[in-house]
Amino acid sequence: MSLTTCSIIITQQTDKVITVSRALSKALQISSTRSITLKLGSKSITAPVKIWNRQGHVIAIPHSLSSSLYLPTSTKCLVKSSNGREIQLGPLIGILVGPANNSPTPFGGMTGFIREFMQAGANKAFYFAFAAKHVDWNREVVTGYFPDANGKWIHRTVPLPDVVYNRLPSRRAENSSAISVFKNKFVSRKIPLFNWSFFDKWDVYRLLDGEQEAAKHVPESIHNPKADEIRRMMEKHRFVYLKPSAGSLGIGIYRLTYTPNRGYFARFRRNGNNVLIRFPRFEGLFKMLQRHNLKLQYYVLQQGVRLIELENCPIDFRFHLTKNGNNQWVASGIGAKKAGKGSVTTHVRSGGMLMMPDLVLKSVFGSRSDQVLENAKNVAIKLAEAIERNYSHRLGELGFDLGIDQNERIWMFEANAKPGRSIFKHPSLKVQGKTSLVNLYEHCLYLSRFRARRES
Repeated sequence: MSLTTCSIIITQQTDKVITVSRALSKALQISSTRSITLKLGSKSITAPVKIWNRQGHVIAIPHSLSSSLYLPTSTKCLVKSSNGREIQLGPLIGILVGPANNSPTPFGGMTGFIREFMQAGANKAFYFAFAAKHVDWNREVVTGYFPDANGKWIHRTVPLPDVVYNRLPSRRAENSSAISVFKNKFVSRKIPLFNWSFFDKWDVYRLLDGEQEAAKHVPESIHNPKADEIRRMMEKHRFVYLKPSAGSLGIGIYRLTYTPNRGYFARFRRNGNNVLIRFPRFEGLFKMLQRHNLKLQYYVLQQGVRLIELENCPIDFRFHLTKNGNNQWVASGIGAKKAGKGSVTTHVRSGGMLMMPDLVLKSVFGSRSDQVLENAKNVAIKLAEAIERNYSHRLGELGFDLGIDQNERIWMFEANAKPGRSIFKHPSLKVQGKTSLVNLYEHCLYLSRFRARRES
């Protein structure tokens, strides 16, 4: 396969001839003695080709042909050919989002992230964002949002993309049967779509159930726990967590503690405050949970782990993993999260603090800190590989909440198929944030076959 970058010029010439600079014709092994087929996404056109004595890698396409190809604009992109007779421009990368209601920007709070992702492969791909309603399956085209030179968003109609990055922002939108059918239409057309949907917590534990190496890093967990199971786990582990299976951001989590001779304690967050209540008997604690209308069929009960601490506050770690251009998992970003005083979780919204992991680990493990962090990276990658082996759809990124106990044992508490990017707001993690986006762009190249594949 021949692959290079080129500049595309849309011309007003009347002849339906594709003109290619001599340097580009040599790079792609194009001959002027025959017609070529030019492809963009799901569309293609066939036309005569003419070699052009112009410097650089340039291809000129008459407007009459570019409109049939639904080429959105004159630009720079990658171009590839396997035989000199068929040339593909691209890749055409579609970012699936939800419509933003009552927002001055097209994608609400996700607009900044989408713009950053598009910058990762600037002048080397066509990027656009779209919602499900923007796809015309009969014509096999999408009316998507493109950024213009002034930073504004403009509409362009383009072919179905080479690859789809799913960033639908809510579980409600994604769990509808219509969206499932919609996503499967890409699959049936062999268009790769990655990050299929949000995970439920129990789904992750189930995916790891048969993976011996990975499962040993998962705390004991019970889905839809009964009262006697909650009591047993509290007495066995001294403290446990009740977590909504479909929850996020630490919302709805209860930390339940049993202390012999003192009773049972519940710690949770309500109305923006951290709350701690003591109960002499377990029955009182369970009645409180019932008064809070906890639907335990939607909860996971999980063993508590005594994590390393800083200033008497537990520390856990967010590992942001991405696939790269070789289809391998890499740890693109790592942040340490210190729990707030009296908080159930380490989330910043409940008083937690984002910190650099090397500083935290050095204060706890001293000279062994680098080795401990490297061990945690290896565990995160093994967990990602294990989940991927047992998951029926494509994954491109994962977020893990990992903990390390005083014995250096590494625990996985949560895995997110659409991880947030709050750790990259830390000034020292901004470079890692950009690296994660470059990795995602290169993975799009891999999926769309705009780079050589080395299958494992």
